[in-house]
Amino acid sequence: MTEGTIIYRGGRIFDGVLLHDDHALCCENGVVTAVAPEDQLKASGKEVDLAGAILAPGYVDLQVNGGDGVMFNDDPSVATLTRIARAHRRLGTAAILPTLITDTPEHTRAAVDAVRDACEAGIDGVAGLHLEGPHLSEAKKGAHDSSLIRPMTDADLEFLIGSAGVVPRLKVTIAPESVSLKQVRALVQAGILLSLGHTDADFATCRDYAAAGVRCVTHLFNAMRQLGSREPGVVGAALDLGGLSTGIIADGLHVHPATMRAALAAKRGPGNIFLVTDAMAPAGTDLDAFELNGRKITRSNGRLTLADGTLAGADLDLTRAVKLAVEQIGLPLDRALQAATSIPAEVAGLEFGRLSPGARTAFVEISPSLDRARPR
Repeated sequence: MTEGTIIYRGGRIFDGVLLHDDHALCCENGVVTAVAPEDQLKASGKEVDLAGAILAPGYVDLQVNGGDGVMFNDDPSVATLTRIARAHRRLGTAAILPTLITDTPEHTRAAVDAVRDACEAGIDGVAGLHLEGPHLSEAKKGAHDSSLIRPMTDADLEFLIGSAGVVPRLKVTIAPESVSLKQVRALVQAGILLSLGHTDADFATCRDYAAAGVRCVTHLFNAMRQLGSREPGVVGAALDLGGLSTGIIADGLHVHPATMRAALAAKRGPGNIFLVTDAMAPAGTDLDAFELNGRKITRSNGRLTLADGTLAGADLDLTRAVKLAVEQIGLPLDRALQAATSIPAEVAGLEFGRLSPGARTAFVEISPSLDRARPR
């Protein structure tokens, strides 16, 4: 934690909601004390010249599978989480939900234990856990190993409810094909954030699950029933049901920019669309290949694929996602930054994503061209 008074000047200040020009930000002992016009903040303590850069709250990413050359699935441990969180902090992300892709019950238990231990040890950036599976639909498995996908049992339900009490935030991606409405209600009652994903559910089913307490959709458009003229599918539910928020992988490969633009225009509130990376082991490295559940994934031209060409996560960081959202989708910069900071933080109930007075948060400094970012 930085001690003393620091004033950041000479750039643009994004407070999590609004983008301020000709403003400065003051911190005392690592806590934001003011965001105000520059001429109202007198020189006091250390001053930092942003040289035209954007100062924003550190990004919040609710779907991070790996980084620094390692995958959470390969070794769900505190050491792995430390490497992944540090890699993403170098890319500007202050809070992540490490994501375990469909795996064995043993690995799932190890993931919960690792996140619990990492949080107890105060590992910066680890804000909870996202279990993406194993209770999904084989028909929409994507890069998940179909041999590990299975329906939720009573033992699974009991385990997840218990896990919600030992990690700060637990998000679980489920498919209605593998999880009953009764189970959903019990999970929601335990405080678990449920997200529909990897599912071929129809609109009516999604509406029933949203009514039971499901609040999210995982990586919109990918591995789900699409929007049709007579059957809106999962995509239609994500956009039309105001109680649902949804992540989207804005790399230009998983979803076409024109499709993202249409989705953003169509989304009904209060739910919202936020950015996720779905980052894998190569994040923060020059790694050109890695393995997931014993299957080789190749990195080439910004694309991560299995041998059959199936997309397997994304080669993406949130600065590049923000840049694409602004330059190819046409989002205003403040709205794109919200989608990478305050919106995902609010969806997950995390105390990140804002620079209001009293906030104790890490910053990201973003170049005016949106080409580079570094932690502050």
